[in-house]
Amino acid sequence: MTQVLEYLDCDEITKRIPHRYPFLLVDKCHSYFEGKSIVGIKNVTFNEPFFQGHFPNRPIMPGVLIIEAMAQASAVLMSKTLDVDISKAGIMFMSVDGAKFRRPVRPGDVLTMNVEVTLARRNIFKFKGQALVEGELACEAEWAAMKVDI
Repeated sequence: MTQVLEYLDCDEITKRIPHRYPFLLVDKCHSYFEGKSIVGIKNVTFNEPFFQGHFPNRPIMPGVLIIEAMAQASAVLMSKTLDVDISKAGIMFMSVDGAKFRRPVRPGDVLTMNVEVTLARRNIFKFKGQALVEGELACEAEWAAMKVDI
């Protein structure tokens, strides 16, 4: 198992998962530890399309998109660990449990997503993660994903 301390840039991320604008919610990753953990970064800007309606006078990143951002970071980890060719297979979200939201995520925030593998069996991984803003917990959850052939 290899730990990579440098960051995975947008080129590596788009090589590993099929998401694209406006639904790509991970800008970079770092501290990749094969089959174990990764840290994802999302720079939240006022230009995010969801802020137009959520909410016009007090923009807040929807909680479901915070969870999606953590799930995308875990998909990068899983795809890199399993060396997935995204033209032939994908990482699919299976479930989410125990999601809790502790603070709003607003324009200008940097969302740091600490993702850890809790179980890995062949093509199914379970994760737990925390999304933080300036070290303060914004969201925590557990989820599962699986590799599927397309």
